[in-house]
Amino acid sequence: MSTQWLRFVDRFPHIIGLLLTGAVVTVIVTAGAFVVSVLLGLAFAGFRTSDSRLLRALAHAYVEVFRSVPVLTQLFIVYFGLAALGIRLSPLPAAVVGFGLNGGAYLTEVFRAGIEAVARGQTEAALSIGMTKLTALRVIVLPQATRIVIPALANFAIGLLKDTSLASAVAAPELSFNANMLVKETYLSTQIYMSVAAIYLGLSLPLSALSRALERRGARGSRA
Repeated sequence: MSTQWLRFVDRFPHIIGLLLTGAVVTVIVTAGAFVVSVLLGLAFAGFRTSDSRLLRALAHAYVEVFRSVPVLTQLFIVYFGLAALGIRLSPLPAAVVGFGLNGGAYLTEVFRAGIEAVARGQTEAALSIGMTKLTALRVIVLPQATRIVIPALANFAIGLLKDTSLASAVAAPELSFNANMLVKETYLSTQIYMSVAAIYLGLSLPLSALSRALERRGARGSRA
């Protein structure tokens, strides 16, 4: 065993402890940003399919702007730009807001596609029995659209989990940030980044399994 690996084994408790602490922060940022993205995606998907030209234009502008600007740039704007205006966010909330705004733009199109995939006749039938358009959307359309977009949502969640490594640029103490600190401290870059890869893999695989389970459940619900 090489000297570097012996040093890694010797310092393993310290290294893995700091990496797992960063992994917890990574999960928190991912979960928070996912919730923000879903809420924004649903809201702006509703605008995109609205009869109002103003709401459609607003949603279109949001999607185009936030999908065209790199997420790292958006993180810098949220963290540094808002601070210049007197709105100071700590790294963790800044990461959640930045990833959430960016993800919402992508999920807007995902939810819009899911809504439009549901036959329009179902909405018309709901309106004909006295439902409002909002109630028809909530009760009839969205449950079916959700089953349609589950694979895209799962892929988005996995991608978001990996993209949170960019939060290290605004000093959020997530997995990659802690890994970089450890490399500077120990110079064991190969061993530490292999450990980071294993942790990311351990976080991503359950998401993939959950996605497949939800797809199968949704398919059974559709057949029923």
